[in-house]
Amino acid sequence: MTSNDIHALVSHLKAAEEPFALATVVRTVSVTAAKAGAKAVIRADGTITGGWIGGGCARGAVVRAAREALEDGNPRLISVQPEDVLAAEGLRPGDTRDGIRFARSMCPSRGTMDVFIEPVLPHPEFVVLGTSPVALALCDLAPRFGFEVTACAPPGDAGTFPEGVRRIEGYALEAAPARRRFVVVSTQGRGDEAALRAALAAEAAYTAFVGSRAKMAALRARLAESGIETAQMERLRAPAGLDIGAITPEEIALSILAEAVACRRESQRETPGVASAGRKDEEEAPSC
Repeated sequence: MTSNDIHALVSHLKAAEEPFALATVVRTVSVTAAKAGAKAVIRADGTITGGWIGGGCARGAVVRAAREALEDGNPRLISVQPEDVLAAEGLRPGDTRDGIRFARSMCPSRGTMDVFIEPVLPHPEFVVLGTSPVALALCDLAPRFGFEVTACAPPGDAGTFPEGVRRIEGYALEAAPARRRFVVVSTQGRGDEAALRAALAAEAAYTAFVGSRAKMAALRARLAESGIETAQMERLRAPAGLDIGAITPEEIALSILAEAVACRRESQRETPGVASAGRKDEEEAPSC
């Protein structure tokens, strides 16, 4: 497969919103089957769809690293070396040093190959329930932060949303999305309880409600009386957003997106917990 073929495949998978990893050989030492610049596209199930990064003696380590990268969203640099070369450096297969993970090569050629693995993940979905001014501001701002927006509202209100936004009449969300999802309820008194029920029933990395603490307390009580489990409500962030002193709808939307981005990037930060700084005490804020 040529370089142009690889680029075409990458473009196709991105357009299809399918997760994959791009593995690139960045350095070789001594004799190796693949040379620097060789690339391979690896799907989430470990299938090498296109390209080539050498034989089976290195492929297993690369595929394992690619699958791990797709799970946590972090790129990796791995160095596949003969076991005695690793031992001479005081290393064992699986060790990490200076950001490089080391793996054992069983190739008779006894070469070393360094491979950079970049996960390419679908844009996360940002679901907005409601047509309040904050909801409309979220629909406008969220795409600028790499989110694909889905807007939900009762029939007759869907025309309120900006062009280019996926629209759903009502609050019928699929329970298990194909990609990571962030949900914000901003109904401002118009169907709060119905929207919250839908949001809490749907799988999401982040679920938040735009409203005061007092309003949320009353809604929590009603939801609990109607059978919504405490565990479901515990993951709800209310009031939504980081405390930046927001007043206008656009500022409130920005504070919510800041909290969602912090949640989105939590696994990629060395120090977790940034998402819990904000309007809520740390012990109150659900982790992502």
